[in-house]
Amino acid sequence: MPASSPAIDSSSLVESFEPLEDPRHGEIYPLEEIVVLVICATISGADTFVAVQQFGEARLEWLRGLLPFEKGIPSHDVLSGVFGRIDPAQFESCFRSWVQGIRRKTDGEVVALDGKTLCGSGDRATGKEPRHLVEAWATEQRLVLGQRRSEDGSNEIEAIPQLLEALHLEGCIVTIDAMGCQTDIAEAIQEAGADYLLRVKDNQESLRTDIERVFERFREQGIGPGTTDVDGGHGRVETRRCWAMEVGGRGLIDSDRWAGARSIALIETERFEADPSAESGAEAGSVGGETTTERRYVLSSLPPDATQLLEATRRHWRIENGLHWSLDVAFGEDDSQVRSGNAADNLGRVRRLALSMLKQDDSIEGGTETKRLRAGWDSGYLEHLLQQL
Repeated sequence: MPASSPAIDSSSLVESFEPLEDPRHGEIYPLEEIVVLVICATISGADTFVAVQQFGEARLEWLRGLLPFEKGIPSHDVLSGVFGRIDPAQFESCFRSWVQGIRRKTDGEVVALDGKTLCGSGDRATGKEPRHLVEAWATEQRLVLGQRRSEDGSNEIEAIPQLLEALHLEGCIVTIDAMGCQTDIAEAIQEAGADYLLRVKDNQESLRTDIERVFERFREQGIGPGTTDVDGGHGRVETRRCWAMEVGGRGLIDSDRWAGARSIALIETERFEADPSAESGAEAGSVGGETTTERRYVLSSLPPDATQLLEATRRHWRIENGLHWSLDVAFGEDDSQVRSGNAADNLGRVRRLALSMLKQDDSIEGGTETKRLRAGWDSGYLEHLLQQL
């Protein structure tokens, strides 16, 4: 039996993408129907345009409860062609508009910026390089705030300021890995009314050397109390320690170059991996295993509060597990062979919209893959998710 028509108002879903300009002329499939179809299908487990077509044909009567779909469902070639021609900047603007509609303004929210390569979007045969994106992830709300394409995957410096300019970051803490440790990026974050926490590595060799020497001297003298946290499981124990220092008046940082700089920190991570052949039940560290230690240095506009700086650093890595890992595992993004025109960029935005919706929902138990399956099986659950749009 065909699924019943959804008892929801689709106007907000359509309105979110209403500003999109249709790149075609006189086509029989309305653009809003194509966008709504791809969004609903992606939420429900479709990872290719072939799968989107199959979803549409199976759920046509249900979809007609959202929009007319008078001409039925477009072929996968039509879907791919349309998404390949949609202006990605316009699509991104519509995406951000939707985000602002559901985002809760939270002072102190950690917004992590990091890059991700869409590995399958490249083509060795034609010499086409894979797409590389810089993304912003609200770590507490588990929400993609926006993204920008980096034309050169090895250089995110130009894409980061463009992304920062497009976001509403007042009151947030922006965390970026070493690539973003640049004076103009620090200034842009401050101008947006946000604080920053930047990892310092060899791309700022002089700054890193200066910070490293300061903490090495204090370590030799018996470094004072900082903060420590420990977690682990399955034979792994990770201990993190942080020491922070104010930079004002010490001549450590050129305040004319680094806007708003207030603190530096040393974060030391010690990982113990138990020997898998060790007797079960033995205390961690009591028998064979390996311990590794890593030290990281950060520069921040936050005060020298070791607890706050360590927590912000920990939250930064949620972008890897909460966003990038989920996109690859639950949506198969790394394996996606979508390559025509702008289709990889635009379909990537749909995945991020779908992921954000699924992450926001806690009405059922299970991970992202389980929720996608449920949406594909259960029209009521899909309708529940669409209420967020």
